[in-house]
Amino acid sequence: MATEMEELVAFLSSPSPQIAKAAVDIVRGLTGSVEGLDSLANYSNTLTPSLSRLLSAPKEVSEGAAEALVNLSQNSRLAEEMVRTGLVKTTMDVLCRAECGIGRLLVMLLVNLTQLDAGVASLLQTEDEKVRGLYVMKLVRSFCRTGHESNDDAFEHVGSILVNISKQREGRELLLDPKRGLLKQIIRQFDSNSSLRRKGVSGTIRNCCFEAENQLQNLLLVSEFLWPALLLPVAGNKIYSEHDRSKMPLELGTALSIEREPDNDPEIRIQALEAIYLISLQEAGRRAFWSVNGPRIVQIGFEDEEDPKVMEAYEQLGSLLIHSNIAEEQSNETTK
Repeated sequence: MATEMEELVAFLSSPSPQIAKAAVDIVRGLTGSVEGLDSLANYSNTLTPSLSRLLSAPKEVSEGAAEALVNLSQNSRLAEEMVRTGLVKTTMDVLCRAECGIGRLLVMLLVNLTQLDAGVASLLQTEDEKVRGLYVMKLVRSFCRTGHESNDDAFEHVGSILVNISKQREGRELLLDPKRGLLKQIIRQFDSNSSLRRKGVSGTIRNCCFEAENQLQNLLLVSEFLWPALLLPVAGNKIYSEHDRSKMPLELGTALSIEREPDNDPEIRIQALEAIYLISLQEAGRRAFWSVNGPRIVQIGFEDEEDPKVMEAYEQLGSLLIHSNIAEEQSNETTK
């Protein structure tokens, strides 16, 4: 005889919309507690496929199914099973439909699934060369196209997905591919009013900078957008002198010629400084940094900084620049 939980899971596949909705509502409620998640986990073989199929149902059913999957995917074992059974593909197929009304929940589901290496590989479509990167391109397009200043920003969590995939080399190489132009699109979201978007952008840039040794040229191809995204958050709120601004690109100099609200998220400032540090480890990267008067910006920004962890990031970068400068001067003296 079937247990009550087995009957509940079976009702998710009922042809009756009313019965399926009632079952979804109960499952969603159970996923809101640790005890409920534990009890449902024992039936994951049938539970997650049933919920996945309901993502294509009308919103009154699909919304509850998506919320239940988001909660269930916080369990790493269940998330692994979801990835293995193709939930990333199912989620993207539903998300890309024009009439999708549960976009925010589906994006949050992808955030959880891409915390796993297998989830990243599935989103990158690494096993199929013909479509490799297509899902990511669609997500970036939605991330950059949507009205992100509204209160209902369904795609703001895409920034977290980009951070997750850029933790892996294949993800970084995809984002840095100049033919696709994805990094340029992403960087241009750095001035969003959404802290979550800005944090996603800064984290993605920082991760991509781990490829600076091999892909510095591709990073610097978007320097027109890269340097403002990295330097403005760490520039403090002072109005810069005309002398300092004259050594900067127009966009940077203009932004630093007026009073500004400082970036109040220390994590974003740390990520920006770490990205600059990774670029500056390369000689060509340091030259590019000096060419925009970056050291002066970092110096002034450090004077305004109060957060101890951010100050450490400033000091790490400053130490690198000082030692690199000394080494270069010694090398020049030797060659004379």
